[in-house]
Amino acid sequence: MAHSTEVPQESALLVGITLPRVPTWEAEESLDELARLADTATLAIVDKILVNRKRIDPTFFIGKGKAEELRDLANRYEADMIIFDNDLSPAQMRNLEKLTEKRILDRSAIILDIFSLHASTRTAQVQVELAQLNYLMPRLTRQWSHLSRQAGGGAIRGMGAAGVRGPGETQLEIDRRLVRGRIGQLQRELDRISGQMATSRKSRGDSFRVALVGYTNAGKSTLMRALSGADVLVQDMLFATLGSTTRAVDVDARHKILLTDTVGFIRRLPHHLFASFRATLEETVEADLLLHVVDLSHPHYDHQMETVQSVLNDLGVEDCPTLTVLNKIDRIGEGDEVDTHVRAAAGQPDRVAISAQTGAGIDVLLEKILFHCQQHEVTLDLKIPQAEGRLLAQLHEQGEILEQNYDAEDAHLRVRLGRAWAQRWDLERFQLN
Repeated sequence: MAHSTEVPQESALLVGITLPRVPTWEAEESLDELARLADTATLAIVDKILVNRKRIDPTFFIGKGKAEELRDLANRYEADMIIFDNDLSPAQMRNLEKLTEKRILDRSAIILDIFSLHASTRTAQVQVELAQLNYLMPRLTRQWSHLSRQAGGGAIRGMGAAGVRGPGETQLEIDRRLVRGRIGQLQRELDRISGQMATSRKSRGDSFRVALVGYTNAGKSTLMRALSGADVLVQDMLFATLGSTTRAVDVDARHKILLTDTVGFIRRLPHHLFASFRATLEETVEADLLLHVVDLSHPHYDHQMETVQSVLNDLGVEDCPTLTVLNKIDRIGEGDEVDTHVRAAAGQPDRVAISAQTGAGIDVLLEKILFHCQQHEVTLDLKIPQAEGRLLAQLHEQGEILEQNYDAEDAHLRVRLGRAWAQRWDLERFQLN
């Protein structure tokens, strides 16, 4: 008789909190987002609870009385775990697990767990494991039985401060030393990967680089596919894309760009995850143009835009030229309040309204990208000896020849091409005054 090898789906009770200075709608939306995160992490949601508090309780986060009510509710649902929509301190997590006798996760933990499930490349796996261990380090207690379930897929969800008791303080110190050693090993590997990625970027440094940024699930990967035809993963799922994917895109017959899709942003992105993914986000830092993709159909897309802008500020790229791409206009009804933003975008040089799904507005987007490409170009009048045959061939290949004529020894050209190419070939020596 065959036995099923399917792992039963675990269930979770979700808990959010409202505070005096936080609008109720914002807390509700954040809790809904946590539900989507839990769904992405393949968890079954039994209920969502929003707790009103005047202040955070330092011991039980929501207060002992509410924590006891939460325990009773979780038992009634037979939930496997309780997930909080905020970050908990190690002490709060331990106190809640002891009181409820349930696994307790916070927002950072569930995001880290999702990243561990989706990390398919070696770079992403190193970045995720490093972020996990940095998160787990202060949460190590003598109640931990071993480290084998701390690194890799599902590590965060598998943790349990109220689990099997270990041999005591000596084992705890061994565990901490092992974790510190592994963190050092991963950091060295990540530094090596960062160096390789920097070399790779340098090798294509003469190309005009465009990076897609935006809130997770804004449609960046769909736009990547629409512009490049690349067979990239497109799913209605938070954090479907972890690594960066770069493809060459022909903007017109003469202009080619390198388009990079990056990991999506989210509110309260865990600090350790942000730090670990710095290598991937460097693609954003070194871009010539950012396409900030916005899900215009989201009821609070403006707040998502603020979150993305905050992350870009942290990366130090707030001054990088940016096109705001208002996506998913196919989901906006005519006459809808948001429809006014779609119409207004037509007259703004730094905005464009599109549907990556249907292709509407893509031609206008390409025109605006082309405009930015041309801002990185120079027009030069050159006198080049005909003996420089290789250079002349490169100019015809990489530049746009506006005028040309020849005399016995020299070629006289007016050419438009990228500044980077002009500098690489040291064309000043051939330039006419």
